[in-house]
Amino acid sequence: MKLVFAGTPAFAVPSLRALAARYPVAAVLTQPDRPQGRRGVLTPSPVKQEAVRLGIPVLQPEKLRQELAPLAAVGADALVTCAYGQILTQEALDLFPMGVWNVHASLLPAYRGAAPVARAIMAGERETGITIMKTDVGLDTGDIFLQRTMDIAPSDTCGSLTERLALLGASCIAEAMERLCAGDVTLRRQGAGTVCRKVARTPVDFTRPAREVSALIRGLSPAPLAFATVNGAVFNFFNAAVAESAGKAPAGTVVCASPKRGLIVACGEGAVRITELQPAGGKRMADTAFVNGGKLREGARFDQSVL
Repeated sequence: MKLVFAGTPAFAVPSLRALAARYPVAAVLTQPDRPQGRRGVLTPSPVKQEAVRLGIPVLQPEKLRQELAPLAAVGADALVTCAYGQILTQEALDLFPMGVWNVHASLLPAYRGAAPVARAIMAGERETGITIMKTDVGLDTGDIFLQRTMDIAPSDTCGSLTERLALLGASCIAEAMERLCAGDVTLRRQGAGTVCRKVARTPVDFTRPAREVSALIRGLSPAPLAFATVNGAVFNFFNAAVAESAGKAPAGTVVCASPKRGLIVACGEGAVRITELQPAGGKRMADTAFVNGGKLREGARFDQSVL
């Protein structure tokens, strides 16, 4: 079975590796190189970097629907997509006699679309997983081939959960392709689902319950991040946990800034410990190290006016 693999971010790299170890991957389809960093250095995607390492030819159309000829010329049997970043037209799907198969980081039909990992954490879900589906022209609406679940740990950020799901996705797509080659394919139609939008940098509303504040911070980490301000000073948050005790301080008040207990902030219900943060222009650090600098003391209050 001759494959083409389509993917862009680091999440897709384990799936590419798993397939390349088992099948001839004739080409890799990925997004064009994009400027990154303050200097705008043109940078290839993680998938392109891996494809180059593996010696696989790379296709990088700006708009695939307008540049199908090079993909058609590959003559592959099947296409595997994993966070590629472009919608496939029916014309593109028809190029592959053994179908187009997608690795999606949710238990479809829940969390179709962008940011399924972040949205699952932000919603307080206790589990998520990987779905391998047969792609159609809808937004993650294709028939389900196989699914595997994964627990969401209370300490999981979007970053840590994505890394674990990437490995599960690689295992799932390897199994799926093995079954496809053997003709062992049973598909299940999706029911009504939910669509999740992209996430954006978001100010923290400490009037919300502590569990929601913690979920927001973890779901937006390591990017685009949740943040809050104190007297105009911006603090980015990378991780958080619900604190054991809260006190009766107004929401947003720092109730503890201790090298032993860390940085604890009162919420509308309960309190949250900000376990990892970064002052604007400063370094990312654990709260126990941050409080030694004295930039936030007990009694300081995060400004709610940015909401």
